Amino acid sequence: MDEPLHIASLLVHARPELLAAVKANLRLLPGLELHQESPLGKMVVVLEAVHENQILERIEQISNVPGVLNAALIYHELLDPAGDVE
Repeated sequence: MDEPLHIASLLVHARPELLAAVKANLRLLPGLELHQESPLGKMVVVLEAVHENQILERIEQISNVPGVLNAALIYHELLDPAGDVE
C-alpha cells in the first residue's frame, strides 16, 4: 500500500420489496462490498477509497439508488502507509 486508504462502513436501509434490485445496483459501484443483509431491507456495506471525497460521493450515490431509504455512515478509518510496520 503506497498511499492512504479510507475504509468506511455504512448501514443502508432499502425498501424490502426492492432489495434485490438495490443490491444489484450497489454491486455496480466501484470499491463497494456487501457484507450482511436482512429481509427487512437493511444491509451492511463497506467502502474502500483512496480519497475521503470518494467515500462522500459514494454515500451520495448510494442514497440516490431507487429503493434506498437511508444510508448512514457507521465507521470510517484511514489506513496510512507511513504508520505501517514492516
